[in-house]
Amino acid sequence: MIVPVPVPKMIRFRRASNCAPRVRQVNSYRTSRGISPGILLAAAMLIMALADAQLGRALCQGKLDARYSATLAGVPVGQGSWVVDIGDDHFSTSANGATAGVMRVFFYSGQGQSAARGTISGGNLFPSTYASSIYTDKKYDEVRMVISGGNVKEFSAEPPNTPNAARIPVTEAHRRGVSDPMTAALVRVPGIGDAVAPQACQRTLSVFDGRMRYNLELGFKRFETVNSHAGYKGAAVVCSVHFIPIAGHVPDRYAIRYLTESRDMELSLAPIAGTRILVPYQISIPTPIGTGIMYATQFSSTPQPGKASAKTQ
Repeated sequence: MIVPVPVPKMIRFRRASNCAPRVRQVNSYRTSRGISPGILLAAAMLIMALADAQLGRALCQGKLDARYSATLAGVPVGQGSWVVDIGDDHFSTSANGATAGVMRVFFYSGQGQSAARGTISGGNLFPSTYASSIYTDKKYDEVRMVISGGNVKEFSAEPPNTPNAARIPVTEAHRRGVSDPMTAALVRVPGIGDAVAPQACQRTLSVFDGRMRYNLELGFKRFETVNSHAGYKGAAVVCSVHFIPIAGHVPDRYAIRYLTESRDMELSLAPIAGTRILVPYQISIPTPIGTGIMYATQFSSTPQPGKASAKTQ
């Protein structure tokens, strides 16, 4: 037999829009039944929180369908798409892009695809596979990785890096505690408050892309309002980005030194509906010939029903 526990009317729960229960107000409660008010209050809060969490679990999934354009010094150079699927206990993300505009006409044509899959445990994302392929008129680049528990178990990169005595070698230690580039772009914000918050930027991303091991140090800069042509219109958090090469690179190369010394890179993050995951809405990188910008022209995301809710329908 289940004995219902009385819940004080003064306890009001409000579901946060970011899939987490939140207590709005708790007032004192007195009872003459000889039961400790503190125990009764704690029990009521626990039961409600557990029920809310179960419902929230079914809502904390979402899907993103985004389109991006890229410019260099204001000139269109590329376009692409990105799909992210956040499920109950898994995730997948895939992107493809191609050169466009003046880049295709006067320089070279090229296209690329990247994809990553993994699992979700305790709200954290753990990649399991990553693949990337880039083809241009002049060369190709293919990378494959198998990852487990943040450690790269298998990987291949074709063609191999050009031999260079100055290149810092990638060791097995460099392939531990890392993420692939695609999964690293899915920024989870823990907690129960607004996910579009400064803490989204308060982190260091440890990345191995199959050739190079590097860190991306993020720092909060500001908030801004974004307005894509289709989809999301609302707040985004802007992070500074500091590139720190670890291994797999040639330190004296101009591009490496330029990116390492740059303090003007920015990353704008916007939320995937129904989740606490933020993803890049815009990326700004200064170059010697002008600022490169990739920005979302479409950013459409929707919450998805989870396994728990699907079974009840």
